[in-house]
Amino acid sequence: MRTFALIVSAIVLLAPAASAQDSENGRYSFAPVTDGTLRLDTRTGAVSLCARKDTAWSCSTVPDERQALENEIARLQRENGALKKDMLARGLPLPGGIAKATPADQQRELNLKVPLPSDAEIDRVMSAFEKMWRRIVEMVQKTPGGDRI
Repeated sequence: MRTFALIVSAIVLLAPAASAQDSENGRYSFAPVTDGTLRLDTRTGAVSLCARKDTAWSCSTVPDERQALENEIARLQRENGALKKDMLARGLPLPGGIAKATPADQQRELNLKVPLPSDAEIDRVMSAFEKMWRRIVEMVQKTPGGDRI
């Protein structure tokens, strides 16, 4: 009987805390699990595991492995694309099973048969412009009153 009274009083005491968390029009959704309760934030999609530790309840965010996996896939795709471009720029053949760039991409010519600059040439020009821009900004900042920009 004493255990029953303890459980009822715990429910009565914890009910206001649970409703306070859920006061934003059903923002949180709760699901009981073995180790405690899972809390889903319906706005952000964040999942937390809430459990009673010592004398208080605490929630810890569950890591989102899917997002980490998607980030790693995107990083590898960027790296793979850069490596393919580098190989093609050096005139090396791509390994078997990898589709080559279309002839239009390789030739980079207009209908007037005027060759367009290569990626390396564009990168060199952009680098030169960046250096010039930084120098201009440094000169303006060094002049009296230049810090007011």
